[in-house]
Amino acid sequence: MSLLARGLLALVAALHLYFLILEMFLWRRPIGRRVFRLTEAQAESTATLAANQGLYNGFLAAGLLWAVWAPPQLRVPLATFFAGCVVVAGVFGAATVSRRILIVQALPAALALAAVWAPQ
Repeated sequence: MSLLARGLLALVAALHLYFLILEMFLWRRPIGRRVFRLTEAQAESTATLAANQGLYNGFLAAGLLWAVWAPPQLRVPLATFFAGCVVVAGVFGAATVSRRILIVQALPAALALAAVWAPQ
C-alpha cells in the first residue's frame, strides 16, 4: 500500500476521531450544536444517541489506524473493510440526514479507497 493511501486513511481516521469528540463530549456545547445545527433542546434530548454514534466513529478510526500500521499483508483487506464502512455510512447519512455528509465523510474515504486499490 502506498504512502499516499496510508496518509489518506490516517486523515479519514483523524476525521472520525474529531467526530467522536464532537458527538461524545461536545454535543451539548455551542460548538457541537453549531456543527450539527441543533437547538439546545434538540442536543439535550439526543445526547445519548450522539454519544453512541461517537463511539462507533471511534471504532472506525481504530480500524483505519489498524490498517495503516498492520503488517503489509493485512493492510489492503483492513483498509477496504473499514474505509468501505465509512463510505457506506456516509452515503446512508447523506440520504437520510444531510447531503454534506457525502462530502465530509464519504468522499475522503472513497479517495482513500481509490488510493488503496491503485496499482503501485
